[in-house]
Amino acid sequence: MNKIRYDKIRDPEISSRIAQYELAFRMQSAAPDLTNISGESKATLESYGIGRETPRPTAGMQTGDTYHRFSTNCLLARRLVERGVRFVNIVHASWDQHSSLSRELPWNCKMADQPIAALLKDLKQRVMLDETLVVWGSEFGRTPLGQGPDGRDHHPNTFSMWMAGGGAKGGTVYGKTDEIGWAPVENSVHVNDFQATLLHLFGLDHKRLSVNYRGLDVRLTNLEGNAVRDIIT
Repeated sequence: MNKIRYDKIRDPEISSRIAQYELAFRMQSAAPDLTNISGESKATLESYGIGRETPRPTAGMQTGDTYHRFSTNCLLARRLVERGVRFVNIVHASWDQHSSLSRELPWNCKMADQPIAALLKDLKQRVMLDETLVVWGSEFGRTPLGQGPDGRDHHPNTFSMWMAGGGAKGGTVYGKTDEIGWAPVENSVHVNDFQATLLHLFGLDHKRLSVNYRGLDVRLTNLEGNAVRDIIT
């Protein structure tokens, strides 16, 4: 019916809707094979930590299968990229340690370290890392000062992110803070600079990429931002 309507009035929005429906169907039909990891080798499953022993969650942490879910999601990320998916987002939301830091932070680190390392190694072994940019990020950092007896508050002034593959220069540390990590003192990277760098690695010039919003051509990097060349191969 959409095709008949398009042939009659030639509205490009109709052809866009047809394309969206077709894409949705292809995604649904591919999902069962994608999520079936039974064909992965035992060595691969073990490298990601799937089935590993899970430390007992502390009060306020997620359930005991959090380790399994995160490990599985990292493996699924590789399978998605392998099938041509252009953007994959893995989320873990329980890093907000305003209290119980000494117990909960190690729990999170043990959850994340093994599968993230396995994902990078897996991509590299399959000759996919050079064309896949992996970014570890957060919405903000944590204060170098304590909050209460055992916690850290939100701190947007200074925090670290890392990238691997996709044209990022390996083994490079860029930027420096003061001695307690409160403020940047050398080579600070504004969020607009970081976005400009990501877009550059994707082959896009952030100054030429804009969206018309309320009559203005708005860039993702606002009116500022420069790609940080020192961290690009």
